[in-house]
Amino acid sequence: IRDAGSLLLAFFVGALSTVVGTICAFALIPLKSLGEQGWKVACALTSRHIGGAINFVAVADTLNIEGNIVSAAIAADNVVVALYFAFLFYLATPGEATNPDDGENEKITIETTKYEPSLGEEIVLPDEEHPIPITTSSIAYSIATASCLVTLGSAITGAICPNLSSLVITSLLTVLSATAFPNWFSKLRTSGTAVGILFLQMFFASSGAAGSLLLVLRRAPSLVAFSALQLAVHF
Repeated sequence: IRDAGSLLLAFFVGALSTVVGTICAFALIPLKSLGEQGWKVACALTSRHIGGAINFVAVADTLNIEGNIVSAAIAADNVVVALYFAFLFYLATPGEATNPDDGENEKITIETTKYEPSLGEEIVLPDEEHPIPITTSSIAYSIATASCLVTLGSAITGAICPNLSSLVITSLLTVLSATAFPNWFSKLRTSGTAVGILFLQMFFASSGAAGSLLLVLRRAPSLVAFSALQLAVHF
């Protein structure tokens, strides 16, 4: 909370505007073509626009949304979000800094922040003085730690609330573990980032491959319209 500052406030405002956008969009486009799955998809899309694709998966899993509808919703929303981001980039004005020292700070940031194009190369994270190179051992430790957290999160979820997605408890355990054992998790930062990016890209690729935009437009064009209206109200 201390580090986030005004960014945390901006997140809450954005999340609230997303909820308002969902309510307005669902009132105008109730997704009747999806039947009983309509309100569930609306909730999942809301969670995605607030916290990303992983939130979408967690909500879809919790609400038991059908697999073909999940693929269709992701495919439709990906198109709308891509156009929305392109619009935001178009509105962005380069060189808005007013502080004369910002230019020097920007140079320092650029010089100290480097991203290699290949996961086989050394990855340097922002503001990290002594980056830890990615090795077979560091990748193994990262995957082993993640596997333990996922297994424990699934076990706890099954014991206390079987209907809840295990991603919720797993995320909570990950945050608590990183807070309690910062030294251990700092050693896994570089390799964990690389592995996480790899699996996230695999998730997007598999989601996109499973969904057909033509099928979405033919069977449920309301998904595209709903997502577009949702983001328009948010904006």
